[in-house]
Amino acid sequence: MNHQKITDLYGRPIEVTDLNKAIEQAREFTGYRHPDKSFELFDRQQHLYWQDMLDKLLALKNEL
Repeated sequence: MNHQKITDLYGRPIEVTDLNKAIEQAREFTGYRHPDKSFELFDRQQHLYWQDMLDKLLALKNEL
């Protein structure tokens, strides 16, 4: 099994064991939002994290 590694937004190494599944999950997570607007800042931070992760996963896929 060929595992790849990327670094998340906070500098933590992430091992990717199923690139296509990881891309699918990151795409899904970028769209999550709470209906309660008091979570707006948290949702924005989470969106930035998952968008960065998605961008890195797609770049990894393009390299392969």
